[in-house]
Amino acid sequence: MLSYVRWYWPEENRWNYDELDTGRWCLRHVELHGNGAVMAAASLAEALAARDSGGADAVVRYERRYGVIPEAPFPSPDADVEPALEMLSATEFEQLWRQARRQLDQDDSR
Repeated sequence: MLSYVRWYWPEENRWNYDELDTGRWCLRHVELHGNGAVMAAASLAEALAARDSGGADAVVRYERRYGVIPEAPFPSPDADVEPALEMLSATEFEQLWRQARRQLDQDDSR
């Protein structure tokens, strides 16, 4: 079962939103600057497809456009960690994901 978390990184004034698999690995990641600007909307499946079809150069191009996926599993929901992880619904995440991708794709087409 998938889960969805958000967390705030105060040093960079950045909200992070993540879709996690059952092992707590990130499948999709969205970053929003505190002013609402989209900084990332990356998918692990897309990054792997880029690697498999175009090698390291394709991954670099993908990450420049969509950002980077966190590379370690997230702590369990009951872990006392900083920054604190907050749960969010699949619906909330999907809305953020669609809006973030739309913005990045529009920015890229200019």
